Amino acid sequence: MNKQEFLVQLKKGLSGLPKDDIEERLTFYSEMIDDRMEEGLSEETAVRKIGTVDELISQIIADIPLTKIVKERITPKKKLSVWEIVLLVLGSPIWLSLLIAVFAVILSLYISLWSVIIALWAVFVSLIGCVLGGIAGGIVFACCGNVLTGIAMIGASLVCAGLSVFMFYGCKAVTKGILILTKKIAVWIKNCFIKKEEV
Repeated sequence: MNKQEFLVQLKKGLSGLPKDDIEERLTFYSEMIDDRMEEGLSEETAVRKIGTVDELISQIIADIPLTKIVKERITPKKKLSVWEIVLLVLGSPIWLSLLIAVFAVILSLYISLWSVIIALWAVFVSLIGCVLGGIAGGIVFACCGNVLTGIAMIGASLVCAGLSVFMFYGCKAVTKGILILTKKIAVWIKNCFIKKEEV
């Protein structure tokens, strides 16, 4: 793929974004290709080194703030007539309450997900506390003459240490998964606004 084909596909994939952002990205990638060609790469190789158009489109959409896309979409292209304003005002008790309810449900689901993550990390921290307390208590019991109780406490704390290792990696994976899910949801919401503009 040559530079011109690449830029045409990129522009087509970015249609629906604010015009200034499209022009800025096209200029950026055009200059990037030119710089690589000046370093001695062929045009096709320079384009290939940048990455696929789909990957770039996903990255660009992820980088543009949602507020900018929403502002671009919500700004009316034409002035509203009096009857449209009246309908919006009269219908606001219905559409505004529904909008608030949908937002509240989505926000509560998101907060619930993070509550589970926080609870898992709390279990991990409590396991670490059990390890430290169990070893200290086991040593104290062993020194005071209750050797079997001390050994049992130290053994239990070693079991907790093993569980805490598994818990750490599990919590880390779940947290990373939620962060990736959050990013994908944000990109999906942005794409919804962009698709509406393309139609």
